Amino acid sequence: MGETLRMTSAEAAKLLRKLNEELDHVLLMEQQSREFSAALGEDVESVRPEYDYRAVQERIEALETRIRQVKHAISSFNLVQEVPGFEGMTIDQMLVYIPQLGRRKTKLSLMQQRLPRQREHVSYGGGSQIIDYSYANYDLEAVRADYERTSGELARAQTALDLVNTTVQLDIPMGQQAGDART
Repeated sequence: MGETLRMTSAEAAKLLRKLNEELDHVLLMEQQSREFSAALGEDVESVRPEYDYRAVQERIEALETRIRQVKHAISSFNLVQEVPGFEGMTIDQMLVYIPQLGRRKTKLSLMQQRLPRQREHVSYGGGSQIIDYSYANYDLEAVRADYERTSGELARAQTALDLVNTTVQLDIPMGQQAGDART
């Protein structure tokens, strides 16, 4: 294996964002300079933007290669790095677990906010005097307890993942460098 850069997952994510921004910039500059217009009778060379097709394509390819290398390193790290305090759960599993907890917390929040019996807002027209009620078919205290447990577990999972992402280092292959986007 060749030379590598050691950095945390958070740093690698910032590097990846920087590389993607640089690629977007190169693509935009290419789009703006690969074609141009000149008025009839105007000196074409005086309005021709600077554009080197081969150099731009090589730059795009180098950036795309570097992006793949960094993404692969992050993905590989996420597949094997366990999150302390979560019984063998890896980062990639945690990235599924946290949204699951978030959805559960949202559902439990809605369930705990209702009354055991609440009047429904049903309109039958014609001035009907019928009153409809809906009833919670679950133990509100159990839902409240589950909400508190889920909320705590979500906060604990997010904190544990943040700690791993900001302290544990991974190796990013040096590969083809994109400008000075090594840091």
